[in-house]
This record gives sequence, structure tokens and C-alpha cells, in this order.
Amino acid sequence: MRFLSPAVIRPSGWLLRQLQIQASGLAGNLDRVWPDVRDSRWIGGDREGWERVPYWLDGFIPLAWMLDDEGLKHRATRYIDAIIDRQEPDGWICPCNRSERPKYDTWAVLLIGKVLISYYDCTGDRRALTAVRGAFRQLNQHLDQYPLFNWGRFRWFEGLVTLTALKQIDPEPWLDELARKLHRQGVDYSRLIAENRERLTQPSKKWDRDNHVVNYAMALKAAILYGQFTGNSEICASEELFQFLRHFHGTSYGHFTGDECLAGCSPIQGSELCSVVEAMYSFELNFAAGGDMRWLDRLERLAFNGLPAATTADMWAHQYVQQSNQIGAVTESALNWTTNNGQAHIFGLEPHFGCCTANFGQGWPKLALSSLLRSDSGVVAAVHLPVAADLEINGVEVRIECRTDYPFRSRINYVITSGRPVEFEFGIAIPGFADSARVDGREVECGGIYRIFKVWRECEEIQVDLEFSPRPSLSRNGLYSIWRGPLLFALPVTGVTEPREYVSEGVERRYPYCDYEIAPAGEWRFGLADLEFESHEHPVPEIPFAPDKPPVTLSGRLVPVEWKIKPGFRAICNPLPESNAPAGNPVVMELIPYGCTMLRMAELPMVGVNATAP
Repeated sequence: MRFLSPAVIRPSGWLLRQLQIQASGLAGNLDRVWPDVRDSRWIGGDREGWERVPYWLDGFIPLAWMLDDEGLKHRATRYIDAIIDRQEPDGWICPCNRSERPKYDTWAVLLIGKVLISYYDCTGDRRALTAVRGAFRQLNQHLDQYPLFNWGRFRWFEGLVTLTALKQIDPEPWLDELARKLHRQGVDYSRLIAENRERLTQPSKKWDRDNHVVNYAMALKAAILYGQFTGNSEICASEELFQFLRHFHGTSYGHFTGDECLAGCSPIQGSELCSVVEAMYSFELNFAAGGDMRWLDRLERLAFNGLPAATTADMWAHQYVQQSNQIGAVTESALNWTTNNGQAHIFGLEPHFGCCTANFGQGWPKLALSSLLRSDSGVVAAVHLPVAADLEINGVEVRIECRTDYPFRSRINYVITSGRPVEFEFGIAIPGFADSARVDGREVECGGIYRIFKVWRECEEIQVDLEFSPRPSLSRNGLYSIWRGPLLFALPVTGVTEPREYVSEGVERRYPYCDYEIAPAGEWRFGLADLEFESHEHPVPEIPFAPDKPPVTLSGRLVPVEWKIKPGFRAICNPLPESNAPAGNPVVMELIPYGCTMLRMAELPMVGVNATAP
């Protein structure tokens, strides 16, 4: 399956509002407020000239063209023009002197390749295609003398995204040669785990690239992408890597910990925001490559929970790491994390480190690109988002529109309009976590793609109804999480927010792009009286993941328990309560979507039961 151009996707409803919020927030304004993008060496300045501008453009370009915003497009084009204009005659494209090339980590080349391909997809500007082809030809020669090292060695497979796109346009032999070279010089994650399994199953206080969470999030697509070049099925290697990460480092919201290094299954360990958006991208590419619904279900769970929870509702601030059980977001001792500093989970401009500042903007636009995919026989509706796309199918202009408030609602309507009769297949992904599903009243199997092959005439509508009920999930810690469809629910914790405006190392934090500490101000020490919850739907607000107006809630009985703050900390709770015995009477309380929370308890004990993990 193939992704559509961002210029073709037209979001509507809650997704349009979410993308507009992003455009008005931090990711939409980094070129105005953040020196590492505003004054980057990529455009002739003196600031960072490696990954940050490519990271930012990787999300900013599809955002600009999806919103069809001329101002955003102009700003993106200014950067692309500057990058292309500074490309060396031999194809070298990164901002460094010739003498610096041997020590320049070519991870940035792999990144900028994706950016230039994205710009070409949006605009058809062949300058971008010529630039990326020249850059990768030069890289092919460069690696003969200066093989991959550091980040490039651990992220070699990112180059396969660009090589695949170039191969579809003009399949020259050197593209396969470079793919094999990247594979040969890069890290084999299956072998890495096999040779270091005992060490990598445990949290480590020693920082290294071989236990860095973002590398693993990216690597989930490595085997499947390379398999497209070799013709061999590499699905098992990606699946085994995912299962390894989830088993030894899994979180309640479908991800794995890393703060920054792999950190085990404790609900108070963090997950880096870069790893969230990179895992999403891996899931998107894996589903497109093979149609395995497991990757799509994983994508939805992460996108609708871990992504929105890591930013403020206005998206002007983000966390470096988020916790499943997060009772505060204040500057703490670094001792809770594997290698991060004490600011790692405050909300801000660049808490701990600026990579996530530049990178988190790819999450929502690339999710939107996973709404409708082209297949050899037609179109697949993958993630059910409110979008429309005008396509040419078998020589006929066809408009496909999805009208829905999913994932906050369970009804999805597709409207297919064609100028004249046209035959093609329309596939509808049916989530595996649904209790049941119907298409136009007909019950269909969950966890697969329901396919309709027919002649489409004028305007036809398809109604998809999914059935969701609250479901408990038991963690390895013996704590429970409550899901309803793709949404995880959590007990929100009231907090007191303190904005902090200051300047550090020449970088200004000023409202709205300042830092925010949130101290706990409400009670959070609760367990579950039982697993019976009732769903309540509310209007979807202008801010879709608003903490004060959640679009769906669950009500159920919770019970106070004895649960202490971790010794030496102000606002980090112990991993487990001191006891599962009740410390008070049951009370009916409301859980809200995890993605609507800033402070929360997402993993709770069953009161009165000494649960054992599976």
C-alpha cells in the first residue's frame, strides 16, 4: 500500500482542529521562536546544523500542505530553498565544511532525504528530487571511505524510506547497492538483543546507543523495510522486537519505557516523546508494507493516548518523558530516571534536551496520512479519521470522505462520490480491539480488512458501527488499566501550574513557549473496587483532548488505598501501593481518556486482591 500526498489529504472535524492547534503552537512556530531552527546552519546561521531542522521539517511540511495554508507553505519553502541552494556540487548536502565531513554523523543525511521526498510529494518540485538523488549518490560514495558510525549506524534503515521512494520513481541499480551498504554497516537489532539479552531486559543507568529507546522505536520498521529490497519476508524480526520491548519494558498505553534508556515496566518510569512519534511512524510503515492489522491497532493505541498526553492542550509545551502514573510534573532529582536530568518530565520548550522539541510535530500529520492508503486494487481506509481526498482511480475522479468523531465515537461513515461509474476495491480496517463490528448492518470480523469490490456510482455511503465496552488489562506489576476501544482511561489528578519564564544558554522561554511545573493538588491514592465501568459520551470540544471537557468518560467505583510518595521526591509516587487493603469506603469516580490528562493514575490496584501478574 502507498501513502497519499499530504497535499491530497483534507482533514475536517476534530482532526482539523487538532492540526490547527499544532500549527498555532510550538511545532508550527519553531522557526520564529527557537534559535536551533530559526538560526540553523542549514539556512546559513550559526546554530545546530544536524538533526533539528530536518526533524522539524519532517512534520511541518505535511502539516502545511494538509492545512493548505499559504503562510506555512511559504515558510517551509524558504527552508527547502536554502538547503538546496547550499548543496555542494558533488551532492553533499549537510551544513559542514569539507574538512568536517569525516566526523559528520550522516544520520542527518538520512533524515533530510525523507524531508526532500515529502516536499516533492507535496509540490512536484523536481529540484527537491534532484537534490535528494544527488545527496544519496554522494552518500553511497562517502560510506566507502567513512562507514556509518554513532547515530547513523543505529538508524541506518531510515535511509530505506527515501531509497524506496526513489526506486518507485526511477529504479536505478545504485539504489539497491546503497540499501545493502547501509544494512551491512548498520546495527542488526535481532543480533544485538540475542547477544545482550540479559542486559537489555533490565533498566540500565549506563547511557549507550544500544539501549536508547528512540533507536528501538525506529528499529521496529527496519526488518520489514529491508525485506522489500531483498524480497525476503522479515515480518517476524519486527514482531519479535516489538514483543521483546513490550514484555520487558511495556507501558499501560501500548508503548515501552525509555528515560532515555530502556527502563523496565514500572508505571513511574518515563517514555521519551521522540520514541512515541517514531514508534507511530514505524507502525504506519509496517502496516502499509504488509497489511498486518496488529500494527494498525498498535498505532491507534499509541496515537490517541501517548501522543496527546505528552503535550499541553494548546501544544505550546511538551514533556521529554511521560509516566503512566504521573502525579506531578516538577523539577525533581534525576535519580528516578535511567539517564535523564531532573527536568525531564516538566512541560516546556526543551525540557532535558531539544530533540523532542524538533521531532514531536511529525506525530499528528503522519497519522493523518495513514487514514486513506492506495492499494493495487483501490483504496484502504486504515485509521478512521475525519478526512477527505480527491483521487483518480482507473481514470475516474473519485472523492472519498470519512465523517466521524472516532475514536471518541464508534460510528464511521464513508461517502464515495464518482463522476461516472468506476470499479475498484474499497477496504475498511476493522480494529482488533472492537467487541464486534457491522458494515451497513452486516456483522463482519474484527481484526482484519473488510473489502468491498464493486462498481461505484455517483454518491454512495457506507456505515461502519463498532462496539466497544470497557476492558481491564493486567500489567506485569499486578496493576490494572482500563481500556475502551483504542482509548485508555485514567484517573485525572488535579494540579497547580506554575509558568517559568527565563533565559538559558541564549534560549528564551517566554509565554506561551515557557516552561511549566505542575504540582499535585488533588487526591490520587485510589484502587479499583471492581472492574465494572459505565461509558458516558459528551460533546467533542474545540480542543479535542481538553482536560476539562473530555469527550467520553467512564464512571466506576474506586477505593482509597495507602500509597506513598517515593522517598526523596516531591511528586513521584511509589511504583506500587503499600497495601491493596482499603483505606476508606468505595466512591463513584470518573476516569477520562489518558490523552486528556496532564497528571493521572493510569495503573491502579484491585483493592482487597493480591493480584499476580500474568
